[in-house]
Amino acid sequence: MNTLINGIHHVTALASDAQRNVDFYVGILGLRMVKKTINFDAPDVYHLYYGDEGGSPGTILTFFPYAGLTRGRKGGGQLTYTAFSIPTASLSYWMDRLAAFNIPYAGPYQRFNESYLRFEDYDGMGVELVANNEDTRPGWDNGKVPAEYAVRGFHTVSLNEFRIDQTVSLLTEVMQHRLVAEETDRYRFQAGAGGSGTYVDVLFTPKDVRALQGAGSVHHLAFATDTDDTQLAIREELLTAGYNPTQVLDRNYFHSIYYREPGGILFEIATNPPGFAIDEPIAELGTSLKLPEWYEPRRAEIESGLPPIVAEAK
Repeated sequence: MNTLINGIHHVTALASDAQRNVDFYVGILGLRMVKKTINFDAPDVYHLYYGDEGGSPGTILTFFPYAGLTRGRKGGGQLTYTAFSIPTASLSYWMDRLAAFNIPYAGPYQRFNESYLRFEDYDGMGVELVANNEDTRPGWDNGKVPAEYAVRGFHTVSLNEFRIDQTVSLLTEVMQHRLVAEETDRYRFQAGAGGSGTYVDVLFTPKDVRALQGAGSVHHLAFATDTDDTQLAIREELLTAGYNPTQVLDRNYFHSIYYREPGGILFEIATNPPGFAIDEPIAELGTSLKLPEWYEPRRAEIESGLPPIVAEAK
């Protein structure tokens, strides 16, 4: 079988304040804002994309910041922690940096022979930094966080599940993932060629409270596929397996299908092309508000209703 899924494409979450969200992910974590656009389904709300210099699949964390949104609750049926990859030599740098910005963190902890830090953003979203020397993706030098210490992209995501058997079946029998490690009640699956950005950790947490969605909650997890054809092929696999994926939706920068995994987490399959440079040069990514063509006639109205934001590293 051809490779249909080759890792994580992006993670999308909810926030309560656009500027504070930018301050955390650009200002403190040193990610690049690669696209400033709107929620295509709710044009009065930003859709903010952060990632590496070019917005590569596997580095992209996105947010819908709904002003004043009530905070969510971590629990079962949810992606609870999004882990980024950092070089091993940068672990102490990040401990010092988080402390300098008064971001409480826990760790370093050990898991699967890797060290990691755990903390939360301003809305309570779970974030981890995993130190490893196997990730060869370049870091982005934003002028504040040196490239040699910079976040490389995703490492893994943690899915808390009340039951895992059906979720594991979906990942391994339909979505081409392989079990590569297990530790207590954590099972690590890998897609494609493996390595940082291809891992999904499934946690068996039967005593969890049920998650509540809100600010700080992950809305969905998107997996990467190479082309429209491979997306359609995985869609057929999902239909055959009894799932109910949506029709293909045009998200301007990728094409998407969505479906629920058995534990209730919303999954997406997103195409790698056309990418974020389709409507602005890489050097200018994230510097101006980009709208899909069908919203351009309403630009003045949409811009007037969005709060101004400034993206700069601290």
